[in-house]
Order: sequence, then structure tokens, then C-alpha cells
Amino acid sequence: MSIDGFDYKGFAQNLAQQALELIPPDFDDNQKNYVANTLLNFSTVAGEALFNEGQFNLDQAVMITQIIAEWSFHKSVDLVRSGIPQNYWDPIMQKIAFTIFEIAKSAFGQNLPQDQCLQLIEHHVKKTYLDCIAELKDKNLIDDELMEQASHQSNIDAMVQQQAEQEQMQEQAMPEQFEDAAQGMPQNMPQQSQLPQENPIATPKVLKLATLAMLFNKMKQEKVQTILNKFNPDDAQSVIRFMEAPDLDSKVDQKSALRCLQEIRTTLPAMQQDVSPAKILTKIQNVSQYFDKSQLEQALRLERLKVRKFVFTALEGEYYEMAPKVANIIATHLADSV
Repeated sequence: MSIDGFDYKGFAQNLAQQALELIPPDFDDNQKNYVANTLLNFSTVAGEALFNEGQFNLDQAVMITQIIAEWSFHKSVDLVRSGIPQNYWDPIMQKIAFTIFEIAKSAFGQNLPQDQCLQLIEHHVKKTYLDCIAELKDKNLIDDELMEQASHQSNIDAMVQQQAEQEQMQEQAMPEQFEDAAQGMPQNMPQQSQLPQENPIATPKVLKLATLAMLFNKMKQEKVQTILNKFNPDDAQSVIRFMEAPDLDSKVDQKSALRCLQEIRTTLPAMQQDVSPAKILTKIQNVSQYFDKSQLEQALRLERLKVRKFVFTALEGEYYEMAPKVANIIATHLADSV
């Protein structure tokens, strides 16, 4: 019995299209085509098999197909970087894809928790990859140096590290963005507020929100939205209203605005440093108040395997080992999606 609604061909094509944007830019055309075609072929074959078997529901079939696509992508990239001759790539990838398919079917068929399924699959993928490389060495098809080089390839870990570095660069640049915006603020603002004293803009909190509104008007809107997503909803709405207000610059005292700006810049780094495991676990567990497990699985189905494993392990109250900055990115993204 087939799986209703499972367009495995379209799904595989979509995954392959997404993968094209993630292929390392230093790969030549042959290497890029190999990675993309390997992902497409294995995910299509797996999807077709699942569709015809009818053993799993739609969500499970989608998950298994995506897992095969993701690991096909990462391990084919690893093989390209390994230095192993290309004529050995296909046999290795076939063994890896077959392993994923069988382990995933067994794990999901037993209704194991998703994080446990992902851990089993990751373990067997890595083991199969290393076993294939060792077999090449045993047959004297590669030497010790090449075996060592190939064994230490891990594109998925490299992508996580790259994401962490990018986030760190963004954090370091944030105070500079505030400073650049401040330099663009009008210098001819009146020394005293032109509004009556009872106007709410004269209160400390609202003055700070108004200052942020002036500052945000000088920044790129996508960066503004990212910052506002972290605000209390009421405060975010207040900032947006100030941003839309006409002649806001003329209604705020310059000295007060610059003092507020300095306070914001001073407190910003301290806000970014709170990435302790306990804080991150709490942030993720709070999300479970709004999503049940099936909804979370659906929301995370396009994420990397380690990301899904991290989230579902956190929901059990345990911290899956991951760089704090990367973990905080995941937790923040998940919280923002609520």
C-alpha cells in the first residue's frame, strides 16, 4: 500500500536544490555534480522504496528520506575532500545509504524516540564510513596517510563550526552597528524635549524605546527585525510605532538619546554572554509549552541531524554536547519561531 501525499520525486528534487546552495564553493563542477546527484539519486531511490512498501506514515517516510539525503550530502563532501580516488566513491556511498535505510527503518519501525533514532543512524553512518576506508587500506588501494586524512573528514562538524564563527563575528559587529547608527543620528536635535513633560516619551523606558526607534531607522531592516524578535512583544510594538512616527528626531532630547544609546551599548555584551547550558536548556524547554513533540518534529524536519538531536535531548533535560554559541543560536531560533 502506497503512502498518500508522499511525492518522493518532488521532495528529493527539493532537497537536491537546497543542497546546491550548501556545496563548498571551492569544489569544481565535477565535484559539485557528484554531491548533488548522489543526494538526489539516493533520496529518490529511498523515497520510492518507502512509498511502495507503505510500512510508514507520511511523516516517517519524509524523515527517513531526508536523513538519507542529509548524510548523502555530508559524506559525499567528505569523500571529495578525502583525497580518495573517485572510482571508490560510489561503492562507499552505496554502503552508507543502505546502512541508513535499514537502520532508519528498524528504528522508526520500533517507534523509538526520534533522538535515539538519530543517534543510532549517526553511529552507523560513521562506522560504515570508517570501515569502508579501512577496507581500502587493507586491500592496499590507499596508504596509511590517505586513510588518516580521509578518516578525519567531517563536513557536518565543519558546518557547525562555521556557523558558530559567523555568529561570533555578528556579535562582535553589533556594537559597531549601534555606533555607526549613532553617528548617523541628527546632530541638530533640540537640547530640550519639545513635548510637554507629561508626554510618555519623557519617561525613562519610553525614552529608551524612542531612542532605539531612531537608531533602527538608520539600520538595515532585516537586522532590525532580528533584534526586535528578541524583545518583549509590547516593547517591540512600541518601537515600531515610534519608527513610524513623523518627526521623531525633533521630539527627543539629543543628550538623553545619546545617554540611552550608551547604556544600550554597555549592556549589550553582557546580554550576549549568558549562554550557559542551564539557560539554553530552559529556553528550549519553554518552547514545549507551545509545541507538542509531533509539532516540533515537523518544525525541525529540515534541520541538520545534530540540531534535531540537540533539541530533543534538551527537552529530556540533558545537554547534548555542542558549542555554547551554536547551542544558543539553535535555542534562540526555536524560541523565536513560537
